[in-house]
Amino acid sequence: MKRIFLVDDSTTMLMSLEGILKKAGFEVDKATSGPQALERLKGNKPDLLITDLNMPGMDGITLIGEVRRLPGMRFMPILMLTTESQQSKRQEAKAAGATGWLVKPVKPDQLLQVIRQVVPGA
Repeated sequence: MKRIFLVDDSTTMLMSLEGILKKAGFEVDKATSGPQALERLKGNKPDLLITDLNMPGMDGITLIGEVRRLPGMRFMPILMLTTESQQSKRQEAKAAGATGWLVKPVKPDQLLQVIRQVVPGA
């Protein structure tokens, strides 16, 4: 079973995404902040990381840069899921190591389609 790690400061968003992903057969792990995610990711590599952009303390772009420095995480797929659609933010995220960008609200079938594209065997 493929494991997806979700990072979002909104517990409502985390619960919604977790429901969609578990129903589709994924194992789900969650964090509500960048620092919490980094701590939980050490030695614990998921098949995919999905992070919000705007979070207090550490934004998603900073989180992506930090995750890319962790052992074994350099090529793990990372998706940015956010309400932002600015091209400059997308380029910043890509430069930090994001694999893809999804704009909230995302439809469940659209989310699962993108996951299948970036996670081999999903």
